Amino acid sequence: MKKRIIILGCVVLAVVIAWSAAWVVLSGLVKDNIEQLANADGVTTPRIACETLNISGFPFRFDADCVNAEIVSGDFTVTTPGIRASIRVYAPTHLLASAKGPLHLTDNFTGTRNGVDWSTLEASIRLDNWRIARASVSGADVVWTDTLFGNSVIAQSPLVEVHLFDIPEQHNAEAKTAALAGYVRAQNAAWPGLTLTDASAEVQVELSGLPDDVRNWDNPLLLQSMQQAGGALKIVAIHATDAAATLDASGELTLDAQGFPEGQISIKSTGVAERVGPMIAEPWRTLVFGTPAPDGSYANQLNFHGGAISSGLVPIATVHPLF
Repeated sequence: MKKRIIILGCVVLAVVIAWSAAWVVLSGLVKDNIEQLANADGVTTPRIACETLNISGFPFRFDADCVNAEIVSGDFTVTTPGIRASIRVYAPTHLLASAKGPLHLTDNFTGTRNGVDWSTLEASIRLDNWRIARASVSGADVVWTDTLFGNSVIAQSPLVEVHLFDIPEQHNAEAKTAALAGYVRAQNAAWPGLTLTDASAEVQVELSGLPDDVRNWDNPLLLQSMQQAGGALKIVAIHATDAAATLDASGELTLDAQGFPEGQISIKSTGVAERVGPMIAEPWRTLVFGTPAPDGSYANQLNFHGGAISSGLVPIATVHPLF
């Protein structure tokens, strides 16, 4: 009996030592891969650099802590005090992440500077055979400011959520395409520039024709492949409201062979045209929202075709092809 216990103890010790060595090797690989992101050109591929990068979480997690992170993509530069990403050994396809605020965004082309702060910001991404099963981002006490001259609040909300869900019935294994449902919600939001207070908004969309392998999403021909696969952006519902106004929209957009948006978006509103009056001069306000009905409500349809946006049959703007 004593001999068996000794043998069992030796086996357990060997496993612990082997896993400890494997964890050290794997954590080194994780660190090397993250550090390689700092060598990207920041144009075709975003460049992500950390002032300090630490890997922890032994024995069952890999926690990557990026202190004073900087992300550069084209003209945009984003900085944040810290980003943490975690993967558990027993759930390797499920990424958990969080970030510290405030985030600073600089557009070097326009010169604009914005800041976003929060009390908590958490994200979760779960993959199923390299297809997104679910992705979520949730922020509490979110405040968006213009930091070019001081700190002027643009908008704020105690809760902002963004979710993506796989739509299994639209997965085409033969064509290797997938579809995602998106849901965005903001509660009790305020936007001083639009005199919005205690406003709430919900957005529900569906996007089809996506590659079912997220590793192919950086393909420069992504939009062309989605167009050829019959992909579409379906605006299931947009609903926004505050004490004095409501806005509802729905519709569907595809891309034609030349890369121009094709489809319609229907808009219904009450009190919104009056709210944005100082910012959208006539006749554009009427061309977007329509003419008021006897009850004060507005309804209109925006049509996209051949590179033009029309209000009913009246052309009001042009758009560039997306590919």
